[in-house]
Amino acid sequence: MRVALVDYGMGNLLSVRKALQVVGLEVVQTSDPDFLPEADAIVLPGVGAFRDAVRNLKASGIWDQLKKQIEEGKPFLGICLGLQLLFERSYEFGEEEGLGVLRGEVVLLPHTVRVPHIGWNQIFRKKDSPVLEGVPDGAYLYFVHSYHVVPKDPSCILTVTDYGIDFVSSVEWENVLAVQFHPEKSQKMGLRILKNWAKRIMDG
Repeated sequence: MRVALVDYGMGNLLSVRKALQVVGLEVVQTSDPDFLPEADAIVLPGVGAFRDAVRNLKASGIWDQLKKQIEEGKPFLGICLGLQLLFERSYEFGEEEGLGVLRGEVVLLPHTVRVPHIGWNQIFRKKDSPVLEGVPDGAYLYFVHSYHVVPKDPSCILTVTDYGIDFVSSVEWENVLAVQFHPEKSQKMGLRILKNWAKRIMDG
């Protein structure tokens, strides 16, 4: 089971790669769009600005292939910025178009809270999923972000987190799982979610 860990110059790839290896996945770190069709699953991590991520992914040639593979049903995991890029547009430093795999947009957290949102916070499930097996409602995960996703279709929302508002902290839709928190930095609970995802893709 080979997982393509997309390297586009943004994100702590070492931590993500180690966490995926811990849960039993063979990880190939790549910036080659031609490898994505060969991989059994794709992981898109990332931290930083949405616009920079779009620019880097397009410059590497991965952007179109990434969208194609997701839309064709390949198992996909997005982490932090990797969640936000799935949506139609972001308003970070001006409007920028995303992959548009999921309908909705990416907006700034409310001005009533400290931004960026950094540290441990709880996730509360909005629907059941095998990827949350063994993860209690209200489990703490680690966050670092200033923007959050607003899906147009609420049925994709897996968990929410309270930070001035109930923002969407993870989504699940068909072959797509994407999380705003960093499972690779979230110790036992983060590894449990990654293990559950790995089991699902290995079981087919």
